[in-house]
Amino acid sequence: MEYASADRLKKALLLIALAGLVTGLALYSAGRIDAAGIVWSAGVVPVLAALLVEILRSLFRGEVGLDIVAALSMSSALAFGETLAAAVVAVMFSGGTFLESFAEGRARREMQDLLSRVPRVATRHRDGALEDVPLDDIEPGDRLLIRQGDTVPVDGTIASDTAFLDTSALTGESLPVRLARDREAMSGSTNAGEAFDLKAIRRARESTYAGIVRLVEEAQKSKAPMSRLADRWSLGFLAVTVALASTAWWFTSDPIRAVAVLVVATPCPLILAVPVALVAGLSRAAHFGVLIKGAKPLEAMARIRTLIVDKTGTLTEGRPRIVSIDSHIGISEVEILRFAAALEQASQHPVAQAIVAIAKEQGLTLPVPSEVAEIPGEGVVGSVQGRKIVVGGASFVARRIGQTSDNHSSLAAGSVLVAVAVDGKMAGHLVMADPLRKGVETMFKRLRQEGVARILLATGDRPEVAERVAEGLGLDGLRAGLTPDQKVLLVLTERKNGPVMMVGDGVNDAPALAAADVGVAMGARGAAASAEAADVVLLVDQVDRLGPGIVIARRARRIAIESVVAGISLSVLGMVAAAFGYLTPVQGALLQEIIDVAVILNALRALRITPPELPDG
Repeated sequence: MEYASADRLKKALLLIALAGLVTGLALYSAGRIDAAGIVWSAGVVPVLAALLVEILRSLFRGEVGLDIVAALSMSSALAFGETLAAAVVAVMFSGGTFLESFAEGRARREMQDLLSRVPRVATRHRDGALEDVPLDDIEPGDRLLIRQGDTVPVDGTIASDTAFLDTSALTGESLPVRLARDREAMSGSTNAGEAFDLKAIRRARESTYAGIVRLVEEAQKSKAPMSRLADRWSLGFLAVTVALASTAWWFTSDPIRAVAVLVVATPCPLILAVPVALVAGLSRAAHFGVLIKGAKPLEAMARIRTLIVDKTGTLTEGRPRIVSIDSHIGISEVEILRFAAALEQASQHPVAQAIVAIAKEQGLTLPVPSEVAEIPGEGVVGSVQGRKIVVGGASFVARRIGQTSDNHSSLAAGSVLVAVAVDGKMAGHLVMADPLRKGVETMFKRLRQEGVARILLATGDRPEVAERVAEGLGLDGLRAGLTPDQKVLLVLTERKNGPVMMVGDGVNDAPALAAADVGVAMGARGAAASAEAADVVLLVDQVDRLGPGIVIARRARRIAIESVVAGISLSVLGMVAAAFGYLTPVQGALLQEIIDVAVILNALRALRITPPELPDG
């Protein structure tokens, strides 16, 4: 609503100024020169009044911008009887601000698409019938009907044989994906195939799409730091403009020269190009699944020199899976898994919970263990259906049954060996792995090409596990066994090398994300603390999206700077020409408008940035 009302005001001022200019020209052509001057002045006054109000608001906030130049040019033109020039400046200034608003609106369009697609109701199965219910009434376990073309309202699992979903609004992927039964579907996806049933696993306010919408709304409220930097530059430009206008008037005794100089400087590309380019960059990043919470972190991303990455759930998938099961005493692989999973039901360790989940996925019935004792960080002992079971690290299990542990140095990077003993004998091993996410190596190479000088791995995991994961990645450092406060200290220490980006996904990463120049959280529905503390949220759990995000940030900032430098250079040349009498006030206004249109169009190039890693979606 705020953007809409501002757009309506800018449009109204443009129409008033344009009507005054055209009507005055008609009167002037008819020989009614005095009447033409009055009409031109009438068209200028509303624009000048609105501009003065905005200047006062800016001064109250402690900001000095280039709107002062526009006010000086219009008021001086009116004061010296150059009403036609004043009318042209009013049309050009109001037209420039309207064009800026239009350009920012176009740049925000992809973010607004996310907001406009929020569903209000869902169709739920209830007692053999279908009912339309508000999203807030949906509870986990509800079965929903998703018709063709519907937006998935909440996170859930596919309850039909298959579903065909378009996730382009969330991730930038151009091709729809096919999901089988029991696969998880993200809210905000669009059903691109036949109708299917969805079993809700989260409430609407806790789902992926709700989190994305909240983050988008936050991102739209920010002001670009380069815009504030432009305001600081504007003081110097304002001083140069006034000095040049005063000098021209002093040496020529012609106030019209001063008016022409002021007119050429109105409005300035500094206040047009920067916000358009950076907002376009925000929109483009969102298109590729990288939600940046405003223009300030986008500009910070463009200057990153050091990247610190968490391991579990960030560099790796965070979901251990069984790679192989080795049997030693004739017990089947299925029985080894069943014994291990049954006993691990009594443990809260992530690896234990992963083993239980895998066994249940395979349809195994798990008996309740008894006489359970857990040795933290080592393993679990207990009884399952009258048989003595020991599950844990290879050394721990070997000690419990009086054997020598074998050397398993050939394990692949990131693998974990879980030993299983039954009735005092080594029954077998579960080889588990938390694999690296796809595209990690390519992403690191791209980031180095983009100027990231240092890449470090920071994890709370054991050094030997972290070292295996880091093999072949060409990292500049590895810090293992870190507590949350130690991660914060690492971030602060690395600041000596330049701005730092921290990437993580868990609650324990939230302090480090907040301490970094740019904090990046994995997945909009990840840990609430990390998403809240982060400046950037990857909308899907794919760390390779970070590469495109940094590429877009760097190029958007470069486009903004290019636009400013080119626009200011052309404006200064025009001001010098006006000071020497080569441009009249009306000609200067027309020239400056051409410059403004050119820099806005150049800034909009940020909407076409296509990162090398991903095809344009």
